[in-house]
Amino acid sequence: MSDVRVIIQRDSEREERVVTTGTTAAELFAGERSIVAARVAGELKDLSYALSDGDEVEGVEISSEDGLNILRHSTAHVMAQAVQELFPEAKLGIGPPVKDGFYYDFDVEKPFTPEDLKAIEKKMQEIQKRGQRFARRVVTDEAAREELANEPYKLELIGLKGSASSDDGADVEVGAGELTIYDNLDAKTGELCWKDLCRGPHLPSTRAIPAFKLMRNAGAYWRGSEKNPMLQRIYGTAWPTKDELKQYLEFLAEAEKRDHRKLGSELDLFSIPEQIGSGLAVFHPKGGIIRRVMEDYSRKRHEEAGYEFVYTPHATKGKLFETSGHLDWYADGMYPPMQLDEGVDYYLKPMNCPMHNLIFDARGRSYRELPLRLFEFGTVYRYEKSGVVHGLTRARGFTQDDAHIYCTREQMSEELDKLLTFVLELLRDYGLNDFYLELSTKDPEKFVGSDEAWEEATETLRQVAEKQGLPLVPDPGGAAFYGPKISVQAKDAIGRTWQMSTIQLDFNLPERFDLEYTSADGSKQRPVMIHRALFGSIERFFAVLLEHYAGAFPAWLAPVQAVGIPIGDAHVEYLEKFAAAAKRKGLRVEVDSSSDRMQKKIRNAQKQKVPFMVIAGDEDMSHESVSFRYRDGSQENGIPFDEAIEKIVKVVEERAQV
Repeated sequence: MSDVRVIIQRDSEREERVVTTGTTAAELFAGERSIVAARVAGELKDLSYALSDGDEVEGVEISSEDGLNILRHSTAHVMAQAVQELFPEAKLGIGPPVKDGFYYDFDVEKPFTPEDLKAIEKKMQEIQKRGQRFARRVVTDEAAREELANEPYKLELIGLKGSASSDDGADVEVGAGELTIYDNLDAKTGELCWKDLCRGPHLPSTRAIPAFKLMRNAGAYWRGSEKNPMLQRIYGTAWPTKDELKQYLEFLAEAEKRDHRKLGSELDLFSIPEQIGSGLAVFHPKGGIIRRVMEDYSRKRHEEAGYEFVYTPHATKGKLFETSGHLDWYADGMYPPMQLDEGVDYYLKPMNCPMHNLIFDARGRSYRELPLRLFEFGTVYRYEKSGVVHGLTRARGFTQDDAHIYCTREQMSEELDKLLTFVLELLRDYGLNDFYLELSTKDPEKFVGSDEAWEEATETLRQVAEKQGLPLVPDPGGAAFYGPKISVQAKDAIGRTWQMSTIQLDFNLPERFDLEYTSADGSKQRPVMIHRALFGSIERFFAVLLEHYAGAFPAWLAPVQAVGIPIGDAHVEYLEKFAAAAKRKGLRVEVDSSSDRMQKKIRNAQKQKVPFMVIAGDEDMSHESVSFRYRDGSQENGIPFDEAIEKIVKVVEERAQV
């Protein structure tokens, strides 16, 4: 047998090793149980891959991003095998890994029940313990069609070979130039137990799956299209250790408690009435207070930073979006046109920027006016598919805190630098502090303008982002069609990442709208346009803060900042005087004068997550004082009447949490 020279890559170190022909990647990493696959010349391979002379090989750890995807996709295969063992009539759809887990779609006569999921999970545990081997084999299109003749959805995927999309997960099955089937083989006899069309790679065996759990099932259209059949999707999760699975489940339980839809109902903040429609929320009085305070503070900060407020209508002639290019790129995400004025198409606006361009262009502009910063709380409408609408975080009608800044090329870099600093400072004022930045660059299939303009815009944004000293993560191809963008990604109290502000540099819309200003030498010049939504949308930011604080907003945002709780009826009038004095200081204070017992009133205030419970009895009245009870149950007694009010005022002014 001849020798084969390979290079093992570990971080920045390279080790050359000589092995015999036929040596597999598994043998190369023998004893390293955390290695579940290999990367050879940049491509992921099963550990059963036989090494070739000159191969550069890197072990893939199970806890790495690729390793987790392999673990979860392998677990999806085990789930599909378990489903077909229990429900032989089930037809297979697609089973890709997704963030924190996996799913698999099935065509079955009736939806799975919770009892079915328990049975499937038990069967998966049996398969896992059997230690079946995942074995890859290349097949021709004809052979694949013959083997999978009873799987209509797999037959459709075979026809997509080499052109499958990642949007619907089809690329995990037929994303390469050749077709492969993975067999699950009995560990002892090698007998075929089950098989699936798949690109791979997979774990060496089912026994290498350390920990998994099935989560839920839901209906899902085949390949995400409403024109296709409705399948049953089972979601699951898999982790490298049982401890990590336990931590994830605890995280989910905490996230469920913080779900803004649940809290919105419990705290009487907002609702999404079926009579109005999916993705279209109404804010109740308490939610309206929070929203108004959010907007008022943002408006104040923008005024201080030199922004000018504008207002634009909710609908416009379609011609405007032809000029901007939005009808070419985003028509599917817009509500259908209304035929008015003898056949003229009018659209609900999905964004504000074209109208702001018309404001800029309403009269001649001088270089002395630049940078011109236009700001609007502008409500827009986007027709999101019903499957992706989610409370306030993915809505069909929402209000953007939208700014468009027009400046010269010379002002561009400084303006972007100021803008990003302003954005981060304002987000910190609302209680978010853990950020990283994402730089979205040109989609080569979906852009307007010259390559040179894109390169200049991208490099300018990169330099501005790096000045902040925050981690900068690339997002290749993630830009809008008119220019690159920086996205501010913020982590909440339980570590989830939310996309917040976006800053987009645009040389193209000023060109399309023929925007001009008169320069110092009298010549006409084209302005640079910067798009910026600080919150993304008021509704979404409201939801993020609601979940971040688990409904316990800091006092400056809380709809009720303090509630007076009398020990007895004789103390109601005293607390009403306290509330009146507090209101004169601009505080939002109520008195619970109901017939409930004091302890019930305290529980009610705790459920409503009121920051200050102001308690008064005989002793407080005689000393002209009150007692504070806080949300955590702690108490502060004997605070003088006026001092108590000033203490609440100070907490509100400092935007502190109590």
